[in-house]
Amino acid sequence: MVSKYARQTQRPSPTAILNPRCDPVFKSMFTKGTKESDFALKDFISTILGRNIKDMKLVPNEEPVEILDEKMMSFDVNVTFDNGEKAELEMQGRNQDYDYESRAEIHAAKLLVSNNKRGSNYGAGKVYQISVVNFEFDKDDNSPLSWYAMRKDTGARLGDRLNVIFLDLVKIRRLANTPVEQLSKIERWGMYFALADNEKYQPYVRKIIESEEAIMVADSVVQKMSKDEAEWFRQNSYENAIWDYNHRMYRAEQRGLEKGIKKGIEKGLEKGIEKGKVETAKNLLKLNKLSCDEVAQCCSLPIDEIKKLKEELETER
Repeated sequence: MVSKYARQTQRPSPTAILNPRCDPVFKSMFTKGTKESDFALKDFISTILGRNIKDMKLVPNEEPVEILDEKMMSFDVNVTFDNGEKAELEMQGRNQDYDYESRAEIHAAKLLVSNNKRGSNYGAGKVYQISVVNFEFDKDDNSPLSWYAMRKDTGARLGDRLNVIFLDLVKIRRLANTPVEQLSKIERWGMYFALADNEKYQPYVRKIIESEEAIMVADSVVQKMSKDEAEWFRQNSYENAIWDYNHRMYRAEQRGLEKGIKKGIEKGLEKGIEKGKVETAKNLLKLNKLSCDEVAQCCSLPIDEIKKLKEELETER
């Protein structure tokens, strides 16, 4: 007998896929440990760095069991290349209201320190901090890929060890509906991240997927994940935690703004009242009918201030 109550599902529709800009999905897509997942990760990093990565291995990066507090989570993908170089790959799927470039630079510095073996005479391999960001990182630069390295003012590199790289999905979206053959490979990867879960762009996304074997493989991993209710629960829990955090921050800002406005009004009123007292005192002094003591009492001002005002008026005369 079939229950009259349909089984509850968190998947919006039978064809909906997970959001690759969501940190847990992004990480799972590249770290399943399958041939498909490994192939997609190697191709994406090779595309970012502009060279073929022959071999690399994932560095374990365990996640906390609890996923309710976003600030406690780390979804970085860490890899070591066969030549000793290291890369850290992460998705920042929401806008950031803090100094993200400094955060990325510090992460890259930590990665470099960890890659410098004791007694190696500073022979550490290069490190790459790679961030896929869902916010506009540099509004003055139209390029979706930004690569930062330590240089002197003439442009010469320092040690070529520290590299910070950003792939800007906001700039990628501006290229939406550009013929696929006109997009670079990194733009196709970025377009997949930016639009994969957008039903409006599915025909266009399908063309992008079919244009690159590695993106097709990555999509097959996401498609398989999207059939798993546990993956949807994981994504929804994470996004709910983000929304809760953002709401708390918004309410805190509103409360601070309300207090600031109230304090400002009170301060403004105080200044206005004080200014009114001074103007009234000046007018009474100009009449020359009351003593300084009487004017001070009328205006609730210190006698010394009234005397000073009187001296100023006499000087003006």
